[in-house]
Amino acid sequence: IMNNFILLPIEAESQDTALRIFSTLNDRGKPLSDADIFKAQFYKYYSSLGERETFINRWRDLEELCDKIFHPSAGTGTPMDELFTRYMYYVRAMMGNKSSTLEALRKFYEKDSYSLLKCSHTFEDLITLAHFWDDVSNQDRDRFSARVLRRLFVLNYAPNSMWTYFVSVYFMHNKDQTDLLDNDDFCKFLDKIIGFIWTYAITNPGVYALRTPIFAEMVNIVNSRPATFSDYKLSYTVVCNAFSNFRFNNGRPITKAMLAWWAMQDSEQELLSLETVFEIEHIYARNRQENESSLKNTANIEALGNKSLLEKRINIRASDYRFEDKINYYQGKRSHKKDGTKIHELIKLSIEMSDFTEADIEKRSHDIMGSFMSYLKTNELLLN
Repeated sequence: IMNNFILLPIEAESQDTALRIFSTLNDRGKPLSDADIFKAQFYKYYSSLGERETFINRWRDLEELCDKIFHPSAGTGTPMDELFTRYMYYVRAMMGNKSSTLEALRKFYEKDSYSLLKCSHTFEDLITLAHFWDDVSNQDRDRFSARVLRRLFVLNYAPNSMWTYFVSVYFMHNKDQTDLLDNDDFCKFLDKIIGFIWTYAITNPGVYALRTPIFAEMVNIVNSRPATFSDYKLSYTVVCNAFSNFRFNNGRPITKAMLAWWAMQDSEQELLSLETVFEIEHIYARNRQENESSLKNTANIEALGNKSLLEKRINIRASDYRFEDKINYYQGKRSHKKDGTKIHELIKLSIEMSDFTEADIEKRSHDIMGSFMSYLKTNELLLN
């Protein structure tokens, strides 16, 4: 082999040109991720400081941590790319950038010859941010209060990922010298963004609509001003009408998001694990309506009042049964494992009720909507 190959040096005028040539020649190979490019810049910087080996080891540890906590969907980058993305929003806010137009990740970091990656605080910030999100995913009770963890559970079911960027900005600005947050202030912030993001998912659906208000509030946060969404509040009537006319189909992310929020409004609901897979349960089974047609208003079958989170392992078995049979599954009486659902409301319904009727669906829908509107009022997210 050594006697039969040719080494062909290629000179490039800039790193952009070099990367373009590499991408062309590497068409059938494994493409470089944005994080691979950023790693090379860090590597050069720390090598110039004589800290090459230390950097290599710390980068490896950071990669392993990100692989554990971030799970981006196919085609959206690597776990390390996700970390750089969350940090990017903090840097954008620090620059006072409120523009709803986003640059590509690599374009953002390559500005001024990758100047952001040629200073030690950036790598340290990335490590700090990764450990924060590791504690979020682990539901760390030493770092977070029970009230904060309940709200982080709800946000895990958010209709889009914008909250992760917003929370990253909040954390980076408000952390103390030990990288901790004031739990009471953090709890208020989480309540505010839950209410706003959930409402916008109904009144202004789509993550792009969120950019304008969220980016503006990110800048407020890094300037030590509270996030109030004062310029984006809606009237009680507008929000009520939007919710009343909205169809909470299972395919819409806001449906599960609302059910997660409702579950955690129950003061007796224990903190649920982020590792548990929850599906949407129709308390009044859909096939019961198909067979009996007993609901006068067929839209009630998909109403929020007829839905709840339920562990997948139970939902698979209980989904098609009448309520009197569902009771046994909710309580775990039909399972050899003898463990029922951890959704407290379903346990309560199974104890107090022998059937779940159309009137119950409508009352529960009214209760959920009324409670959510009160939540918005409490968090000052509605116009006076």
